[in-house]
Amino acid sequence: MAKTVLTVDDSASIRQMVSFTLKSAGYDVIEASDGMDGLDKAKSKQVNLILTDQNMPRMDGISLIKSLRATSQYKSTPILMLTTESSDSMKSQGRAAGATGWLVKPFDPQKLIEVVKKVIG
Repeated sequence: MAKTVLTVDDSASIRQMVSFTLKSAGYDVIEASDGMDGLDKAKSKQVNLILTDQNMPRMDGISLIKSLRATSQYKSTPILMLTTESSDSMKSQGRAAGATGWLVKPFDPQKLIEVVKKVIG
């Protein structure tokens, strides 16, 4: 059975690129348009990995990670930040919130697949 990845980003083009890249590698993908949408979708269906942007309306990536980590369902699920933010302070906030890893946009599709395979197989 295919592993399911939730991609959370307010940019439709980024969601489409991530979705296309991961589906071509055999993953199922659920798309969410911001942190609140991502949280709702994560709660309604169990996913194997969450990819989230940082800067989004309604709820940013770090708030989303904190909210997910607070639930028993997502205490240990891998969560990767996929964002234009690359400062050390933002990365340490992400780690403190519970992010598993960090990918900087624009992303290389091959690298995204490699990282996802490493994290969830």
